[in-house]
Amino acid sequence: MKIQGQIVNIEKRTIFSGEITIENGKILSIVAKVHDHKNYILPGFIDAHIHIESSMLVPSEFAKIAVVHGTVATISDPHEIANVLGKEGVYYMIENSKKVPLKFHFGAPSCVPATAFESAGAIIDADGIKELLASSDIYYLAEMMNYPGVLMDDSEVQKKLTWAKYFEKPIDGHAPGLRGTSLQKYISAGITTDHECFSYEEGKEKLALGMKVIVREGSAAKNFDALIDLVPENYQNMMFCSDDKHPDDLIVGHINLLCARAVAKGIDVFKVLQMACVNPIYHYQLDVGLLHEKDAADFIVVEDLIDFKVLKTFINGELVAENGQSFIAKVAFETPNHFAISKKAIGDFEIKSTASKIRVIEALEGQLITNEVYHKPLVIDGKIISDTENDVLKMAVVNRYQNAQPAIAFIKNFGLKKGAIASSVAHDCHNIVVVGTSDTDIVSAVNLIIENKGGICAVHGIEKKILALPVAGIMSDKNAWETAKLYQEIDAMAKQLGSTLKAPFMTLSFMALLVIPDLKLSDKGLFSGKSFSFVDLMYDSET
Repeated sequence: MKIQGQIVNIEKRTIFSGEITIENGKILSIVAKVHDHKNYILPGFIDAHIHIESSMLVPSEFAKIAVVHGTVATISDPHEIANVLGKEGVYYMIENSKKVPLKFHFGAPSCVPATAFESAGAIIDADGIKELLASSDIYYLAEMMNYPGVLMDDSEVQKKLTWAKYFEKPIDGHAPGLRGTSLQKYISAGITTDHECFSYEEGKEKLALGMKVIVREGSAAKNFDALIDLVPENYQNMMFCSDDKHPDDLIVGHINLLCARAVAKGIDVFKVLQMACVNPIYHYQLDVGLLHEKDAADFIVVEDLIDFKVLKTFINGELVAENGQSFIAKVAFETPNHFAISKKAIGDFEIKSTASKIRVIEALEGQLITNEVYHKPLVIDGKIISDTENDVLKMAVVNRYQNAQPAIAFIKNFGLKKGAIASSVAHDCHNIVVVGTSDTDIVSAVNLIIENKGGICAVHGIEKKILALPVAGIMSDKNAWETAKLYQEIDAMAKQLGSTLKAPFMTLSFMALLVIPDLKLSDKGLFSGKSFSFVDLMYDSET
């Protein structure tokens, strides 16, 4: 097979009219040749850090959409399913991914559970990490989000880091806001990347200390604007990622969109493509082609180097997508699950108080971090209820692995004026998280999730919409487009109920993520990321 076009050699920073000959999935030759083809041929895009589970799709369904946007490979942390199913969840993702052409590269989840302050469905200890890292299907030790454990020389954390070094596999970082001497110690432990920088200054410091900084633009966390100005001087040590991307956003675009945005800001196209196509291959030692002779024929054809509209995607010489159509066939897959609780009652979500002030989680648009703020509670009949006028809504996290009393808190900036939204996609342990305007709707939403053994839903009285997620309670058994359509309908309903967030369900999914400061809620209680300890909902009880 021969392909003609304007061939982009990213590393040599050249573009020339040429022809590529492909044989047995490899590039046999690349020669300069005059022709009339105006399209550009370049290496495929790579997402340098993503949780496939957050797309609510199994890997084989994720691949169908990703290849349409020119993605040929991912660095995938199966942390989410591991928190539900343990090592078996990791193996599930690997086996499913092998059934499709897209090149998934999975890591060994380093923090399962992420902390001891929440209930997960499984534990992967240092021996489990050793087993995973010994596999040729595992390429790295996934994000070490337990940075307090690194800083305090926790013995279990140290064992995991040691095994990664023993197997000579990279160690990914996760240290939002970490600076100064603490950051230096974290890096000295062998941790090489971070995708959690939320300011230019933080990114600059981490780069100066030798870290590779990954520019993240997901459905909830968006750091592109904060970090992109670091690219011109630091592109050789930077990459692009989406981290967490819901299905409706994935249908619109992937890493190709970040390339277009960066070029639109005036950044040199070769520097942009170095981040999107080249750097992940060298850092993680991937078997992904770079448009060299004898390489795997992994490349894309784009209309131009401005908008990066993808016309064709090839993986191992196979045409897997063309003009928006995916050629990846559906494969059969099982639906392992780990839901083991009975339905809840209204009384489970009532909370009595005489407090004059309570701690409130302040959610922030486009960020995983939250603030701790204080409000006078709205109390009726001695019970604190949602205060829609001041947008201080009741929130709960329900243990989905065993029957237990729900943990209750209050949250600001969701904006709901009626109804409730709930999800069993709740990083990292994937218990049920719910925000609502009344206890009636809150319990209705939670029970709808329990009935379906996982999902995301929106309810208001008798009106109910759910996207069931029977695969571990976090992924759909439907195809990518059906899943995206259902997600869009429920997202629209959440906004009809008053939510002002761009991605209310993605934001909701991170409100139980304790390792991201400051105030979050686990199934065991309200938690401060700054002090790394539980705190009382009733603020005036401590003053």
